[in-house]
Amino acid sequence: MVFSSLIFLFLFLPVTMLIYYISPMRIRNAILLAASLIFYAWGEPVYIVLMIFSTVFDYVNGILIERYRHRKGIAQGVLILSMMGSLGILGFFKYAGFVYDNIHSLFNLHLQAADLPLPVGISFYTFQTMSYVIDVYRGKVSVQKNLISFGAYVTMFPQLVAGPIVKYEDIAGQLVNRQVTLDRFGEGAELFIRGLAKKVLLANNIGLLWTSVKGVPGGELSVLSAWLGIIAFTFQIYFDFSGYSDMARGLGRMFGFEFMKNFDYPYISRSITEFWRRWHISLGAWFREYIYIPLGGNRVGMLKQLRNLAVVWFITGLWHGASWNFIIWGLYFGLFVTIEKWFLLKQLQRFPAFVSHVYTLMIVIIGWVFFEFEHLPAAMRFIGTMFGAGAHGFVDNRSLYDLSTNALLLLLLAVCATPYPRQALTYIRTRFARSGTLAAFAVYFLFIVASTAYLVNATYNPFLYFRF
Repeated sequence: MVFSSLIFLFLFLPVTMLIYYISPMRIRNAILLAASLIFYAWGEPVYIVLMIFSTVFDYVNGILIERYRHRKGIAQGVLILSMMGSLGILGFFKYAGFVYDNIHSLFNLHLQAADLPLPVGISFYTFQTMSYVIDVYRGKVSVQKNLISFGAYVTMFPQLVAGPIVKYEDIAGQLVNRQVTLDRFGEGAELFIRGLAKKVLLANNIGLLWTSVKGVPGGELSVLSAWLGIIAFTFQIYFDFSGYSDMARGLGRMFGFEFMKNFDYPYISRSITEFWRRWHISLGAWFREYIYIPLGGNRVGMLKQLRNLAVVWFITGLWHGASWNFIIWGLYFGLFVTIEKWFLLKQLQRFPAFVSHVYTLMIVIIGWVFFEFEHLPAAMRFIGTMFGAGAHGFVDNRSLYDLSTNALLLLLLAVCATPYPRQALTYIRTRFARSGTLAAFAVYFLFIVASTAYLVNATYNPFLYFRF
């Protein structure tokens, strides 16, 4: 089930909330757990067993680590077992086919490989259970002895399938004691509606342009069409994923939880380093705490720092998908982060804001080509077309038509990728008090009506991060 579906908006969510709020606090975690299992089983009826196993497995491992904390060897062994089990499950379902394909290509071995669909959200909930066990071992968090509460943490449907990645230490207290005031519920509803509008009205509509451009044979694509297409994808993936993250945070707040912000207007960045502080923040924080810092982080010499960065960015790419294009995409960004860390970042700070901003956007847009095209030759051909190599001219009738029909949408997307619309709405509400509040209510009501109208007739409603 996805948030941007009529059955979720008008059946699952209202029924779940009704049952949740009329129930006493002591059983709300159980209700949330049951609702989350139903939510997941709606689209993954078989793989719900896998998620339950991962939950129980690391619940038991946490208890064992706590029980044998005074015997370091046993506690360490349980930690290793937990990591091997979690990574083994993730590796089997997400990377077994990738490993098989590469072995077959290298050695031409005729092995029999099962074609298993990727369990939705496995990368997210696996990282959550791993962080819990690691933090119990480190003594950062107390062990959770209530299986229902731990299950609610792992399976919580607002952030189950696409994050943000929630560390147990950030939510442990909220599992025991949380309150929902009318103001906080309203804030959550606003955040959810904004996310829904970003996903349905912006991402889906601009995604149609990218789908159209991507379907054109390479030799028939003009330079302008190539740029229009990849800019469309640049906007689509941002509004798709950040919209879903906003919906997750909004739902969490409506149920009494506070999740970390996952996106902070990344396209206004003036360096690649800044971009990655603003893009998929929860993933970056997870890699920094559980991989980069344990490897030595910035506390070691420059050569080891470069090694640490290479490891983190290799894993970042691999986390996004079992394909070489994702690894190349991760290393591509890692290269620029490393260069900036080495010397370029100081130079960028001396440049005018416009120059550093254009530099960042160019690197990011080209990076999305590697992200979107599974095969490197196809990605390189598309990049070549962007710069005139093998292009069907600089401009043609198709590109002019696409530009004229999408110009207003592209302008709207560019504006909405900045903080200005939200700042303007906040100013109106603050400056004009009652009338401003009514105006904001009208805007959000319009978002709901327009999104619902779109979904009633929608034939195009993908969610890009389901494949990760």
